[in-house]
Amino acid sequence: MAAKQDDHNRTMAYAEVALSQIKALRQSAAPRNYEIWYIYATGHNPALNKAINDTLTQRGRLSDADLDQLYDDYLSQGQTTDRIDRIGERVASEVDDIMVLLAETLGSTASFGENLRGESDKLSTATDNDQIKAIVERLVSATREMQRTNTALEERLSHSKQEIANLQVSLEAIRAESLTDPLTGLGNRKHFDRAVAEAIRSATAGSQPLSLLMIDIDHFKSFNDTYGHLTGDQVLRLVGTTLKQSIKGQDFTARYGGEEFAVVLPNTPLRQAIIVADNIRRLVMSKELKKKSTGENLGRVTLSVGASTLKPGDNAEALIERADACLYAAKRNGRNRVICETDPEFCNVDSAKVA
Repeated sequence: MAAKQDDHNRTMAYAEVALSQIKALRQSAAPRNYEIWYIYATGHNPALNKAINDTLTQRGRLSDADLDQLYDDYLSQGQTTDRIDRIGERVASEVDDIMVLLAETLGSTASFGENLRGESDKLSTATDNDQIKAIVERLVSATREMQRTNTALEERLSHSKQEIANLQVSLEAIRAESLTDPLTGLGNRKHFDRAVAEAIRSATAGSQPLSLLMIDIDHFKSFNDTYGHLTGDQVLRLVGTTLKQSIKGQDFTARYGGEEFAVVLPNTPLRQAIIVADNIRRLVMSKELKKKSTGENLGRVTLSVGASTLKPGDNAEALIERADACLYAAKRNGRNRVICETDPEFCNVDSAKVA
């Protein structure tokens, strides 16, 4: 009883630390944020604590993008690994059960074979019908027992085949989930990193054009602060849905972090990428946003977009860096626009980012 009370007191203390951190930093008490700060309070993930402390030391705050990245880097992957491990244990258990059953069946088969040989020898020396009848009855009985054993094995193998197939489906679901941003349904940062690296390899090997769009929601922080995180999430979902509707074929889109998105456009030259970017910008701006709880009209959402195209010798970092620089040039030049690396506004850009 005392142990249970101690455990209760300890976990409540962790909870109080988590909530006090959320209050002090004026963050949403969303489950993700609570989980981050609860684990921080326990001290069970030193790498997470160091990353949080370093960020707070440098900037004095944690943005939504920071929290997204912390969760992806230090918590979500661990959860995914645990789930994969549990499925692996189930597969191993299933295989162990099958191996035991196979060993038993092989033993039954060997015993059946010995019975056949023994009864065959007796049959060759039998002299009357009663002896022959007894031998045949034993053979029939042994054969039926062997049939029952084989049937049980077939049924167990069929069950195991289905069970393992179900586990494979679960693994695929976990894999997809680990690469998906839960809020928008787009690819997450990890998926984007893989996709852009693969797109660069393919474009380089096939001497094909490749363009990249980096997209940021204008004034998202002030919007979030004014109307709350739930409405901010609604804006993120709106942009995510629009991006899904705007891409096709091999095009790939992801939530890069916070309110920033990325679109990878294989086999697409820069001028065509600018058309895609402007279509996305116009489509988002054409939609009126209403607060779900009150129906209040919140106006329109606008985007700033930076576009870059693959150059000889580029790696992912270089391609992203130029698109990102174009994005912040777009924000410096009034927002709600698309700027590419050949535009005059991009020349001699200041590397400082605009919020």
